Amino acid sequence: MSLYKRLQDGGAPAGQTGLRDPVLDELRHKIHHVLIDELGPILYDKRISEEDLRRRVHEQLHAALAQERAPLSAADKAQLIQDVSDDILGYGPIDRLLNDEELTEVMVNGPSSVYIERSGKLEKTDARFVDEEHLRRIIDKIVSEVGRRLDESSPMVDARLPDGSRVNAVIHPLAIGGPFLTIRKFSKDPFQIDDLIRFGTLNAASARFLQACVVGRLNLIVAGGTGTGKTTTLNVLSGFIPADERIVTIEDAKELQLHQDHVLALEARPPNIEGRGQVTIRDLVKNALRMRPDRIVVGECRAGEALDMLQAMNTGHDGSITTIHSNTPRDTLSRIETMTLMAGFDLPIRAIREQMASALDCIVQLTRLRDGTRRITHVTEVQGMEGDVITLQDVFLFDYGAGVDERGKFRGHLKATGVRPKFTEKLQDLGIRLGPEVFQPEPSGGHQMIGSAR
Repeated sequence: MSLYKRLQDGGAPAGQTGLRDPVLDELRHKIHHVLIDELGPILYDKRISEEDLRRRVHEQLHAALAQERAPLSAADKAQLIQDVSDDILGYGPIDRLLNDEELTEVMVNGPSSVYIERSGKLEKTDARFVDEEHLRRIIDKIVSEVGRRLDESSPMVDARLPDGSRVNAVIHPLAIGGPFLTIRKFSKDPFQIDDLIRFGTLNAASARFLQACVVGRLNLIVAGGTGTGKTTTLNVLSGFIPADERIVTIEDAKELQLHQDHVLALEARPPNIEGRGQVTIRDLVKNALRMRPDRIVVGECRAGEALDMLQAMNTGHDGSITTIHSNTPRDTLSRIETMTLMAGFDLPIRAIREQMASALDCIVQLTRLRDGTRRITHVTEVQGMEGDVITLQDVFLFDYGAGVDERGKFRGHLKATGVRPKFTEKLQDLGIRLGPEVFQPEPSGGHQMIGSAR
């Protein structure tokens, strides 16, 4: 049983050392500070190899323990060494969680409250930090590795771990009861389309359809709420881009893992301590147009860069893909409309909608269902304008009518509505043919789900 678990359970197991857990906790805290004082700046000296640093930490750790007269059992000593090593060399009590490939999210809600997401469900863990100072040191270590800073003048930061995991940290005065740390983990081996089919995110017919859309250089929007799998889906779809094309990716924090050879990754930069030097997503989208891209892939559109994306899509840079936070395909259009207005230009609403109708071809909508699974619920064609309204047509829909099983899991999957989108003619002109079986509707679990999303 780990020290962290014993601390939460309120005492040492019978038959082990007579030390009370608070004493063990105090000893661990003391040794941790001794190592910080002894090793100092070398802990963050990039000139020192990881192997050499680990050797020095263990030497100092054993020396510090030798000076203590506390009657530690062999098990307690081994656990103490492991815990302090994790603090110094890794990410403290959450180090083991970050190495657990089954977890998709680690959420630290203060020093003594750590949650994880496993299979779409939240669980509280026995991990805990010594105090706020301990948690803050771990956060500082994470953000310093990627050249970001976190202080009272800049109390919120987005960063990433070396393995690509996304990190968000918030400290005082914004975080009440914090600091707060949220880590979105990504698979070391990026998911492929077969993985999404196996997970039930989509089916073989819709996968074939989306592959044709990407290869055929249609402009796609991947939409969904927080934690629905937008980035994962974007990464999978980007994998369909032919290897002989020049791809420019633009992100706040690099997460995409494309396997093509000709990929140029651009990453936004926050302002420095003087408030200067900021490079926004919008700046990068504008610059990408000067880099002779075949494809532009934007990790997420949040503001005025939406206008630049629409203009790029309408001026020969087709085949672009991006993600947007929204709950339905119709909401996606409203969000893009709002973000376009954020660019600062006084454009008529109809002009914006005409831009969207001309630029966008397809919306892929993701939803995290009540059972914790992440599913594509809509694959929707953007047909064009009718009056002042952009018309949409659902090509694939998730079958909610199939109900749930005895475990509360949804039985349904993504099904064709029977509608053949207009842009299939464009795909045929490019030699990409989708047979009638792709769009063949299936019997619904409870009702027929065909029709326009207008």
